[in-house]
Order: sequence, then C-alpha cells, then structure tokens
Amino acid sequence: MGLALGGLRRLASSELLDRYGLRERVEALVQSSTRNGFTAAVGAGRQFAKASKAINGGKAARQAPVEGGGKVLFDLTPDEEQQMLVEGFGDFAETHLRPAAREADDGCATPDKLRAMATEMGAMVLGIPSDLGGVVDERSAVTSVLALEAMAAGDMGLAAGIMAPAAVASALSLWGDADQQARFLPAFTEDNPPTAALAISEPHPLFDPTVLRTTARREGDELVLDGVKALVAHVDRCDLYLVAADLQGTGPALILVEAGTPGLAVKAEPTMGVRATASGELLLEGVRVPAANLLGDGAAEVYSELIARTRIAWAALAVGTAQAVLDYVIPYVKERHAFGEPIAHRQSVAFTVANIGVELEGMRLATYRAASLADQGKPFVREAAVAARLAEEKGMQIGSDGVQLLGGHGYVKEHPVERWYRDLRAAAVVDGMVLV
Repeated sequence: MGLALGGLRRLASSELLDRYGLRERVEALVQSSTRNGFTAAVGAGRQFAKASKAINGGKAARQAPVEGGGKVLFDLTPDEEQQMLVEGFGDFAETHLRPAAREADDGCATPDKLRAMATEMGAMVLGIPSDLGGVVDERSAVTSVLALEAMAAGDMGLAAGIMAPAAVASALSLWGDADQQARFLPAFTEDNPPTAALAISEPHPLFDPTVLRTTARREGDELVLDGVKALVAHVDRCDLYLVAADLQGTGPALILVEAGTPGLAVKAEPTMGVRATASGELLLEGVRVPAANLLGDGAAEVYSELIARTRIAWAALAVGTAQAVLDYVIPYVKERHAFGEPIAHRQSVAFTVANIGVELEGMRLATYRAASLADQGKPFVREAAVAARLAEEKGMQIGSDGVQLLGGHGYVKEHPVERWYRDLRAAAVVDGMVLV
C-alpha cells in the first residue's frame, strides 16, 4: 500500500496530468486513499476455512442453562468451580496484570505474553460449549462476571483487552448457527486464538446503540456495509470483527466481517482510559460479506440481549476496578499523616472511604443480580441497564474520590489511582468490547 500511495503522489505531480486533463481525478484518488489516516485492515492473515465436516451433528452447540434456573432464592455464594476461577484470575491479576499495567497504558497495547497466559487459564473459552472445546459445561454470565471483576482488580484496560476476543467467541456460542460455529469457533480453542472484536460504538455525540448510522443492505446473497465504528479493541490487528449495523428493512443486526475484506480500513485512536485495549476506528466502505455471516438471523432480540450482556460486562469491570481503589486508599489514609495524626482520623476522609465501600457493594449486587437473571433465562435487560447506570455514576465517583483522597499523590503516575479514574470513565462511554 505504501508503494502504491507513493506512486500515486508522484503521478499527481506530473505535468502530463494537465496535458490530458486528468489532474482532478488523480488528486481525488490520492485524497481518498490517504483520508483521515485510515489504513487497510489486514489482521494477522488468519483464514477461517469452513470445517470439512459438520460439528455437533450439524446443529449449533450451546452451553446448557444453569441448573436450578427457576430457583427463588438469590444466592451470591460462588460454587466450588467459580471460587477456583476467582482465585486463579485474582492471583493472575495481582501477580501479572497489576505490575504490567502502567507500561501497557503508556504503550496502548496488551502484551502478547499476558494474552497467552490468560488463554492457558481458559479465559478465551469461558463462553464456548464443551462440545466445541470450551471448559464450562453450563452457560453462566455470573462466572464471566466473576472473572472480569477479578482481572479488573489488577487493571481494567488489560482485563478488557484480554477478554475482548472472547466476547466474539461467546456471541458465536450464544447465537451462531452450525455453519458459523464450524467456521469460526474452532480457532478460538487453539493455543494461539485469533484476535477478534465487537464493533458497536460509533464516533458521534450521544451515541445510542439502538440507532446506528452504520448500514447494511442485501444484494443477492451478500450484505454490503457502510459506516464507521469507534472504540474497537485491537483494531489494527484483528482477524475478525462482529459489526453492529442497521440492516435495511430489519433494524440493528450483528454481522461477521473478516479482516482483509475489501473496503475495510482502520485507524488507531488512543483513548483517555482502558488504553491497553489499543482501540481505534473501523471504516467500512462498500464492504461485501456473505449473507450467511448475519448472526442470529438478524433477530431484534439477539441484538438487544447482546447490548444488555455487554452492559453487565462493563459493570463487572467497574466493580473490580472500584474494589482496587478501595483496597488501595484504606491503607494509604491510615499511613499518611498530617498535623500529627493519620488522615483517616479526619471525619471527612473516613466518611469518603465508607461511601466508597457502600456504593461499591451496591454496584456489585446490581451486577450479580442482572447476571443471575440472565443465567435463569428470565428478563434482565432492565437489570442490566440499572447495573450499567450504577457503574457509570458511582464508578466515576469512586475513581474521583480515590484521586482526591491521595491529594497531590492522586494526580501523579507514581500511584495507580489516576489510571483507575481514567479507566472507570470508560463504563459511561463504551458500548460493546466485552461480553458475559
């Protein structure tokens, strides 16, 4: 592409263009080719070839619903498997994510080493049925919430960056048909899984995920997509995108788009928070994909459920990060002295810390409740919205209070609270990226 653009620029400077009246056309071509810094989306060159034989007898595989889905009691006690998962991911977060967080934030990237370690722990296949290589027999949003919360306590940006590809795998498991699962899911169970991303958000003010400017229309047995998506994780290295678009005559729908498809381009767009996700913009201009790439037959309830599940996921990330703030400020205010005594003895400081604990528990309960209802097969869209709203408002307040409690120290990178404050704001602006 670089050689091609260089040739176009040299051609644009040639006097021959004026002689033959071609200057305006060539200059327009050069402008469109270099517009806004977008570059072709080529991914890592992975090809998703259709399986030679049907998987699971030609039927789509699904994780079984949680046993006791009709229970009345709201029990938050993790079972033995969930407790082991929390401990494992919690140790991973403390030992590996927390020490790597500052460098990942500065470099706007999730280290491949950390992604590989999380893959070995099964993070990529939490939402994949065991018939297709997953590790959890039952479908459990609560389990995914616990994993996200535990990792976010180490660093929200790294947690989101690590779990972003798993969101696409989970979506395929939940709503993909047999052919889509046979083509795309086996790669996610390999030692070197593909990089994938949900592409929901768009770069305009007051974005509403139910009102999309990215469009898709049917032409024969193909879908043609046009638009721009924003805040797409690992945008310049993805092998597969799950794009939200307004399907003509249907409404919001989800469409699988492979990197390297003609008409795709990407642009890095470093963000204020969760910088380790290496997010950016995805441009679609006349992108053609098979109509078979439409997920869940374009059903409205599929798209609605996906948005609700992403909101629960962001609430879980906010809970984990808010817990990190609380765990950090408690010893700080006890050890920091002013006027001859710990600042924790000051009533305003003690009340602020107490409020963080109170609001955190409210966020956690709302998040667990929404995930529990999803596991029970009951309506949970409203509860997911409540959890997301608490994460937006209370999460940002907790981040701000954390900075304030540290005073001048809260404003410098020597302490992680300034990064957690920036990360917690993401819960209010990002749609998609992660999924439970």
